[in-house]
Amino acid sequence: MAKEIRSKVDIGVFVTVGPYPVDHIRLSKKFGREKSIQIMKKGMDLASALCEEHKCIAIGEIGRPHFPVDEQVLIDSNEILLHGMKKAKDAGVPVVLHTESTTPDQCKELAEMGKKVGLPPHKIVKHYSPPLVLKSENYGLMPSVLASKKNITAAVKKGTRFMMETDYIDDPRRPGAVLSPKTVPKRTRELIEKGMLTEKQISEIHRENPEKTYGISLDG
Repeated sequence: MAKEIRSKVDIGVFVTVGPYPVDHIRLSKKFGREKSIQIMKKGMDLASALCEEHKCIAIGEIGRPHFPVDEQVLIDSNEILLHGMKKAKDAGVPVVLHTESTTPDQCKELAEMGKKVGLPPHKIVKHYSPPLVLKSENYGLMPSVLASKKNITAAVKKGTRFMMETDYIDDPRRPGAVLSPKTVPKRTRELIEKGMLTEKQISEIHRENPEKTYGISLDG
């Protein structure tokens, strides 16, 4: 898909790849727990190989189901996630995490998981993050904040160490879900027009943070 876009549109495309955490539940029902864990870990291995080939820039979204699950599913998901973090560390790339609703305690837990396998907190991107911008809130994780007006307004009051996302889903049944791709540039323009951020601060959010986190250059 990225190759097709690059060939038809003059735009840069960066890809992350990894087994979606909810798939473990579906695979367990079909193949059993142990086989499902093996399949999920194999997915992490394949994602890591693509990162090493410089076809992808991170392993993700990986993590845990975003809804209540039984204790065994949570234990399994953490085992799979830890494997993914280890593979990301070996490949020298970040992980992008999909989990239950984010809290400071959860950020601390995830940062500690990363440290167990040598993956530093700044290489852990928390997808769909609330405005937990301060390191005392996120324990060094990189928050990717959903770009709603409420979230971003709260985030910029704390600083610029975050990224913005829309969690856009290209699903004809849910047009514009979660937020339209236009949301990030629209929100950015609003922040500048209202004097809430300078162009330098915008550059920190949209250029410096992703370049440092993913080890990429946005100059093409």
